[in-house]
Amino acid sequence: MELNVGQAHAQSSSVVLRSLESDSCSGLTEQEAQRRLLIDGPNRLKERSGPSQLLRFVGQFNNPLLITLLLVGAVKALIGHPRDAAVIISVTVINAVIGFVQENKAEGAIAALVQAVRTDVDVLRSGVPQRIDSEMLVLGDLVRLEAGVKVPADLRLVTTRNLHTDESALTGESLPVAKGTTAVEADAPLAERIGMAYAGTFVTAGQGVGVVVATADDTEVGAISSALQEQISLTTPLTRQFSRFSRTLLKVIVVMAALTFVVGVARGRGADEMFDGAIALAVGAIPEELPAIVTITLAIGVNRMARRRAIIRKLPAVEALGSTTVICSDKTGTLTQNRMTVQHLYAGGALYALEDLWPDNGEPVRVGRGFNHHNLAIEETLLAGLLCNDARPSEDNAFIGDPTETALLAAASSVGMDHGQAHALHPRRDAIPFESEQQFMATLHGSERILLKGSVEAVLARCSAQLDEWGQVEPLDRQAIEAAVSTMAAQGERVLAFAIGKAHYEQEQLDHVHVDGSLRFIGLQGMQDPPRPEAISAVAACQAAGIAVKMITGDHLETALAIARQIGISDGQRGLDGQQLAELSPDALQEQAEQVNVFARVAPAQKLELVRALQANGHVVAMTGDGVNDAPALKQADIGIAMGYGGTEVARQAADMLLTDDNFATIKAAVEEGRTVYLNLRKTLAFVLPVNGGASMTILLGAILATPLPVTALQVLWLNMVCSLTMSLALAFELAWPLKIGPG
Repeated sequence: MELNVGQAHAQSSSVVLRSLESDSCSGLTEQEAQRRLLIDGPNRLKERSGPSQLLRFVGQFNNPLLITLLLVGAVKALIGHPRDAAVIISVTVINAVIGFVQENKAEGAIAALVQAVRTDVDVLRSGVPQRIDSEMLVLGDLVRLEAGVKVPADLRLVTTRNLHTDESALTGESLPVAKGTTAVEADAPLAERIGMAYAGTFVTAGQGVGVVVATADDTEVGAISSALQEQISLTTPLTRQFSRFSRTLLKVIVVMAALTFVVGVARGRGADEMFDGAIALAVGAIPEELPAIVTITLAIGVNRMARRRAIIRKLPAVEALGSTTVICSDKTGTLTQNRMTVQHLYAGGALYALEDLWPDNGEPVRVGRGFNHHNLAIEETLLAGLLCNDARPSEDNAFIGDPTETALLAAASSVGMDHGQAHALHPRRDAIPFESEQQFMATLHGSERILLKGSVEAVLARCSAQLDEWGQVEPLDRQAIEAAVSTMAAQGERVLAFAIGKAHYEQEQLDHVHVDGSLRFIGLQGMQDPPRPEAISAVAACQAAGIAVKMITGDHLETALAIARQIGISDGQRGLDGQQLAELSPDALQEQAEQVNVFARVAPAQKLELVRALQANGHVVAMTGDGVNDAPALKQADIGIAMGYGGTEVARQAADMLLTDDNFATIKAAVEEGRTVYLNLRKTLAFVLPVNGGASMTILLGAILATPLPVTALQVLWLNMVCSLTMSLALAFELAWPLKIGPG
């Protein structure tokens, strides 16, 4: 089998089948499938076992100050002070247990990824349809797809009929993607490979058959699994500062303890007594209470964040949020409302905002009655969007179906059109379903109405005239239509065109010949996923507080730039797509990651590279995401933020924090709390160190003055773990200061 898996999308299905020695009608034989299963192994993502629980616990002692306490305890035991040794070692073990409990939160990202792919699947072997576990799939198997099915492996599509897949978890594409069998360029982004269906994605509509071209770790989701396994657990800014501080403090303590011993002996005190004094000074100077203070302070921050719809999975993430300098945010659902909405309509030579068509008196507008602007072409455009549509209303007055089609129903409903009444007046008799190759859908209604909906290019190619505002036929003004399309597209809107035709009396079926060149153009509807109003103010507040906000999305660059301009992330003039990023050297990537705020059509590996580039520039990076493709970048970031409501389980397991409302404004609230925690920890440290230092200096002063030791090691431990700890906790309850827009 000679097949370059990474190039299957650029080859015809017949070439791929031939390379895999499979047949488009009968698939593989059962014997050949079993032979390949033995060679390649099951279609299952490999899991790598992490360190044992014992090693995790032992790792908690990898801290200079804790090691020093252990050594002090061991020396105490050796010289015959078992009670002192037991107390000192117990304090050390308690601190290690606190850290172990924090770190031992279940990291189930890889396990969740395995479950995201495994499913039962319909295959064709030896010409016989059968249902098997997806783990039994091999290269060359023919897999049947239909609505509701999870794609079990990477497939090169052989046949399709109205096939749409939801690839949002893998590519970030917010809308279902129309699939076909056409080969594309070898360097086409993942989101534009229409001839491929990828493991872990879902079929939302239609049917299709595909040949397996990659299984297990060779799939796109397998590459993400490998990236997840390679990720290291990054430390937070505070833990890095604590580590540096610990090493410096240890050196100071050793010098002071040695000085105490030498000075005391020189002033005539006994060596045993001064050895106890040196140990007491070391115990007093080491802030044993600090881990407990940090844990309690972070836990308080966790509770506060939970009340503001941010759930913390890992305690250090609270402090990392307070140190954040860059937030890399997904677009769909986080910065936007995750709800396609019609914004503008063009018909009869005029462009309208949808809200301008709403009735002034609030009374329903009936089909055929006309609107505020008395533009019959606008009415026909809205009616076409309602009728040439497979979405439907639900019992709770919402709409069920493809997001684009539900937006069309919502637009018609907003001006008073009734779905049931419209279909009663114009019952559907036949339809040509949408196909990616033809880029349109057509329906036959009543006795004579044909409606067409699709891309502007596909619809205009089938029109010879257009309707004016009075519903009269006039010559097609292609230049004016294209100007309206450009205006809508510049605002980040997805534009659909509509046309109407006349069927023959008593025509029962609709065929392509009936929608080929003789239709009348009636209008355009431009829609977008609008920005969240609260996200606009939240972005401004973050920027005013010195936090850069960058958009990283799988959507088209033009759409991303338009939304970024509306939200205030950029001026809408400069952005980079995945192909441009792929051409950059590592140094150039670091430079562009710093200067550019909008990245579109980004592949999973590129999200990871962007996070690393920003970290290499010295930034503390917060990364949001909801899809399987986001998991490696979420884990690499200093603070990974997953969508708790609309996100995948893989992303939630890889993240440090979950947003229960999937809202960027909640990130801003969490940053406020994170900054408060960071400041409170610094205040606590500023209180604890002088207290501990005072106890230590008292012992050193006693050695200098040749007086009996003022305190013992156990008494110092009591002061640190009880008195100092309880008094410093008041600082942990300091309230948050809001991030403000502008000075002050």
